[in-house]
Amino acid sequence: MIIFFASPIGLGHATRDIAICEEIKSMTNEKILIVTGRPAYDIFSNYGYSAKNVYIPEKFDIDNLMQLRSPLKWLFKYFLYYRNCKKIAKDLVDSNEGSLIVSDEDFASVAVGEKKNLKRILITDLLETHFVKGIFSTIESQMNKSMQSMLKKCDRVIIPDDGDDVDNISYVGPVVRRLSITNRDLLRKKLGIDKKTILVSIGGTSAGRYFVDKTFNAYKNLRSKMDLDLLVALGPSLAKLESNNPTYRNIGFVSNLHEYIYASDLVLSLAGRSTIDESRVYGTPGIFIPIKNHFEQEQNARKLGYTYEDISRLEALITEKIQTGRRSKNVANNGAKTAAKIVMEMV
Repeated sequence: MIIFFASPIGLGHATRDIAICEEIKSMTNEKILIVTGRPAYDIFSNYGYSAKNVYIPEKFDIDNLMQLRSPLKWLFKYFLYYRNCKKIAKDLVDSNEGSLIVSDEDFASVAVGEKKNLKRILITDLLETHFVKGIFSTIESQMNKSMQSMLKKCDRVIIPDDGDDVDNISYVGPVVRRLSITNRDLLRKKLGIDKKTILVSIGGTSAGRYFVDKTFNAYKNLRSKMDLDLLVALGPSLAKLESNNPTYRNIGFVSNLHEYIYASDLVLSLAGRSTIDESRVYGTPGIFIPIKNHFEQEQNARKLGYTYEDISRLEALITEKIQTGRRSKNVANNGAKTAAKIVMEMV
């Protein structure tokens, strides 16, 4: 058996793990068990996977201007969450002896597997974190040392990014799900898209409400200049946001958001890795605004030329991207099959 321990913090871990699992299913009949929490659990279930909804992650404290507050407090909460996850992972590993552990940034399951001397594969974007600044950064520094020790002891580490392999670390490029329809015109027809279309997505967090409001303001001004449609994927956290506004279409929380990204002409999103990767692989231009003081999102956005301050000039950015149009070819290839092959080598 392969046990995928998928971090439920955000939805990006779930979507890329589904991409890898779909490739694994095409190679073997090995049983796959998913261990996660909501809202990631709902996506796995919708894809028909056997999944356990057992993790309850700590939420980031984001103010109404989309800025991360109290990172040190969150770090301590995360440590308590990590300890609880270790207990859950131990029970599941004990009841499924000899399983291969594949962890997508669920470091608790890696620690359990290490103690039991089981084969372990870690999927991660992070080799270290930088949430805390100042005198208390020494605490985070110690956590980083422990994490790097875990990485070195894993059988393989898969990084869904571009880079050169070294030791047990394999860079496979962005990992995204397969499209059910690769003909974009047919997919647009299926999804009811017929105009130049902007998609705004905030993933599985409520942190993007400010971003959505800023997008609405920009879109309101642009509608008088361009013939545009706006799709809004609010995710599970903002499901109660007004859905009957005639100026945009609320698609809510959907399991095939990647297909809406491919079908759209522009995607606006927080700077989480999964949406950025889908934009790159499917060839859809994107504008990615990070949560302020969230080091990982700020790092992702910086690579693409965006900062938090760009949230105040969305109208100009949207105009520029729409006028430029879609890319003539995709920026990156899908690394899902490569990642699946690495997993299969350990089975």
